Formats: sequence, structure tokens, C-alpha cells
Amino acid sequence: MVGARDGEEIEESGGRRRRGEEERDTAAEAEAGAGAGDPMAVLGPDIMWKVMGLLDAGSVARCIVVSQWWYEIAAADRVWAPKCEELRKGKAHIPRSPQVRGASRLAAYSISIMDGKRCLMFAFWIQQAQARIVKEDLCDHVWEFHFREAAPEYWRNLDPFWNGTAPPMRRYFNLDGSQTADPHDEVWGGHECTYCIVTSYVGDGQIRNHYVRINRWPGMRVSRKEDWSWEMSNNLYCYNSVPDAEKDGGTGPLFFPVWGQLHTAIITRGKMQLRSIYYYLLL
Repeated sequence: MVGARDGEEIEESGGRRRRGEEERDTAAEAEAGAGAGDPMAVLGPDIMWKVMGLLDAGSVARCIVVSQWWYEIAAADRVWAPKCEELRKGKAHIPRSPQVRGASRLAAYSISIMDGKRCLMFAFWIQQAQARIVKEDLCDHVWEFHFREAAPEYWRNLDPFWNGTAPPMRRYFNLDGSQTADPHDEVWGGHECTYCIVTSYVGDGQIRNHYVRINRWPGMRVSRKEDWSWEMSNNLYCYNSVPDAEKDGGTGPLFFPVWGQLHTAIITRGKMQLRSIYYYLLL
């Protein structure tokens, strides 16, 4: 019959079929044709896992959002475990947060990126590229200390960094808010020393100022390097974190205050995981 409505019978050379059945068959054929051109369908999971292993992290992250089938392959631990190892090579510090029990390797990689480039995260969330340090960062690391050229000559003459008479001076931040040094440190002198982390905000939650202060000395601006090490400095002196990548369990905060909710969303494999991977691996 010509012009039959949906569900009505239509005449064909091979007999009679219902229009709804014909439309379903056409859709199935189109879907099969699309699947035939999908590398996942053509090559199969085993080969695609090998292909994913050859891609960089950003490319694999793009594959995650193609479809649920691609997600199952591209998000697998066997793909991301070696990428985590590669990411950590040459890094001064390994963050503690990605080592949360039960976290996938994909979650561990993305959280490591967020922690290692904490200043970029701040730029994304509040449009301000400034590294933020917390108490755990200070206390988990040993710090090398030296005076800068603008410091008085008397202090520079006592500093091994300038006179080359000994290894660099070291400082230690303690959980009780105190700071200590090695015995026989000529600059230290055994005086009482405390520290504080100061963060001030303006409207819309933007950070106006963030610095670390020792006693009543000028505050030190905080920055993070490509190898995930820290530097704190002012015009008189400078602190650099000593590499400790071999430290068992990692270092730094377990949950960073600003992205604790995002951290949880990634671990639970919610939609935020895909967005976080896209933003933080592809930026």
C-alpha cells in the first residue's frame, strides 16, 4: 500500500512487512555500518589497549569522551598505570592525594596534575595564577635556605651559599608552628622562630595575597616549579624544598581545601571526572 501510516502493512516484492519493522531494520543497518568503521569494533579491545599505551595522556583523555565503549578501554588501569610512572619521573615531590586507597590510575594521574600544577588550578577556578601552599607542604619537606644578593653583606658572609664553605643551610617547619635548623648553624643562632601562612581574599573569593612569614620578617611569595618543587622568597632570602620523591606515601595534603569535592568526584567516577581530565590534561 502506498501512503500507509506507521504500523500499517506495506507491499514488497518479498511479501508484506509492517512499516515500523522496516524502520527498525534500517536503523539497525545504519548502526551496524557505523560500528564497522569504529576502530574499537575493527581492531578489538586488546589492540586498542596497545594503541592507547602509545598515545600521550592528552590524546587518551580525548578518547574517554567518545563513547561508553571507548571509556571502558581508555580509562583502564592498564593504560594509566605506566603513564602515572612516566609522569612521576624527575619530579621533586610525589603528592599524597593520588595514593588514596581505591583510586583508579586515571584518577591518580588527574589528581597529580591538579596538585603538581596547583597554580593553574587556581587560574581556572578563580582567574588568578598564584600557587597556594598549605601546612602539610611546609612540614613534609626539608628546605634549603640562603640569603639573596640584596641581603646585608654580614649575613651573606655567613651563608655557605655565598662563601662555599659548607653544604647549604637547612630549615625545618614543624606542625606546632615552629621552625628549626641544624645544630651549629651560624645564621640560626638558636633563637625562637615561628611561621604562619597568610591568605587574604577580596570579592568573589579571589585571592588578594598569599604568603608565608617567618617571625616578623617580610612575607615570602610562593611559587611552584616544573618539577613540582616549591620556592618561597622575598628580597632578602629564599627557601627551596629539597627533593624527596622517594618518600613513602607521598607528601602534601591528602585533600586540598578548594578541590576536595572535585577530588571525590574523580575517585567515584562521576561526570566531573571526564571534565577534570579534559580541562587538566588538555590545557
